[in-house]
Amino acid sequence: MIVVSDTSPIHALNHLGLLHLLKEQYGRNLVPNAVASELLDPRARLAPLDVRGLDYVDVMPSGSLDRVRALGLRLDSGESEALTLVLEVGAETVLVDEVVGRAAARRLGLSPLGVIGVLVEAKQDGLIESVGPLIDRLKDEIKFFVSDALRVEALRLAGEPEGGPDRE
Repeated sequence: MIVVSDTSPIHALNHLGLLHLLKEQYGRNLVPNAVASELLDPRARLAPLDVRGLDYVDVMPSGSLDRVRALGLRLDSGESEALTLVLEVGAETVLVDEVVGRAAARRLGLSPLGVIGVLVEAKQDGLIESVGPLIDRLKDEIKFFVSDALRVEALRLAGEPEGGPDRE
């Protein structure tokens, strides 16, 4: 399976020490140049990450500058290039967390998956033990926004109690 990722899912997985899930769950991971640059120069709470050294990540340019520019009217450069690259290579999934990026992906006929979805799939595949504590870490440690409704749905899909193992 080929996936293209925006910046946020990679940062979140890296923060949790679970970046290897990209390889285990998806195999080939493509990252556009803008995302690779954003990963090297993150927001204050996140550590810089050079994905060019990962054997399961390929950094690629997005070929259609016109599409990148058009998407860039509403999205940041990483999201614009990620969505363009997905369409160019015919990837099965785009990993994107931001609401506007997910909405743009849907308008393009794509089914976006965020880091919470990646964690739920990892739990379903037996790659991690629980989702709840990981969601809580993202919220508490890097101020990652997860609505209460999304948390409840993620825990339901992961087969975990609504309060999560550490909240009962």
